[in-house]
Amino acid sequence: MTSQIVAKRYAKALLEIGREDGLMEQYGRELVEMAALLTDTADLMPVLANPVFELESRKAILETIVEKMGLSPIVANFFKLLLDRRRITAAADISLVYAGLLDEAKGITRAEVSSAAPLSDDEVSGISEVLRQVAGQEVQVEVKEDPSLIGGVIARIGDLVLDGSVKSQLQSLRESLRRGEYA
Repeated sequence: MTSQIVAKRYAKALLEIGREDGLMEQYGRELVEMAALLTDTADLMPVLANPVFELESRKAILETIVEKMGLSPIVANFFKLLLDRRRITAAADISLVYAGLLDEAKGITRAEVSSAAPLSDDEVSGISEVLRQVAGQEVQVEVKEDPSLIGGVIARIGDLVLDGSVKSQLQSLRESLRRGEYA
């Protein structure tokens, strides 16, 4: 079974429990924190995922971590299940899939906006409003600077790319001139 299929299955299951409990967002935060710890602590994942070490020893390590982090019982049990089923290495993928499913459940779309220069709060608000109208739902905008754009912005929502950059316009003009299209 591919890692994305596994990640989606586990993320959906945790999201459904969170929906029933009314704690979807809390579970998501805890999932992100624990997945980050597992990823960022160099020696932790190799120990937890290695069947050479006794399962009970690995469970004891996980239990100590879960307790110190103060994870909710549901998320703590979720990670114990991942360990039992040898899926602990999928924690980071599950966390990413969960975040996407949570956004979907809340009616939120994420957009990435690249601009040549820093954008003011008013400009970000205006872009967010336009993207909300295009997407037909709430849009969370992440702004990045890319000086290579020269000017303008590029917005990405899923597979949709709205390119209003000067760089893109110059490339279009260059291609038109090469093809002999003078207008």
